[in-house]
Amino acid sequence: MNAGKVTRHSLLVLTIMLSLGPAAWAGEAQPVAADPALEERVTALATELRCLVCQNQTLADSNAPLAVDLRNQIRERLQQGASEGDIIGFMVERYGDFVLYRPPFKATTLLLWAGPVLLMIAGLAGLYYRVARRRREVAKPELSGEERARAAALLSGKADVDKR
Repeated sequence: MNAGKVTRHSLLVLTIMLSLGPAAWAGEAQPVAADPALEERVTALATELRCLVCQNQTLADSNAPLAVDLRNQIRERLQQGASEGDIIGFMVERYGDFVLYRPPFKATTLLLWAGPVLLMIAGLAGLYYRVARRRREVAKPELSGEERARAAALLSGKADVDKR
């Protein structure tokens, strides 16, 4: 095997891979809106709804296939004359309050709203308990009467040091 040919071959493969690399990072082009006002309404509404796949992104931010489908549904319903409230109501009816990026405060979402506060209180209570327990463990041991007398004698210099 000729080392020169391997090097040229490797260089050719590397050049091809590097030239095709940027194409791999290219994203899907967004459709050009026929009606910019409609697209603005779709985007505004999509920022109020959660992507059900990603869960930590809005429909506007997500590129998941379900998010694209839901944005298309929003667009179609707005074209049919539905109001933003109607669309949000439809989405909540179909997917529950979870689809709202900012769910309302009510009985079914109480844990969602109170959860972080409850976790913080539980964490602080656990920390307090642990610190208090450690203080009890490290507390100075109580001396008996005999031990106190011996310590006082040692401190005053009257005690016999060799005696133990």
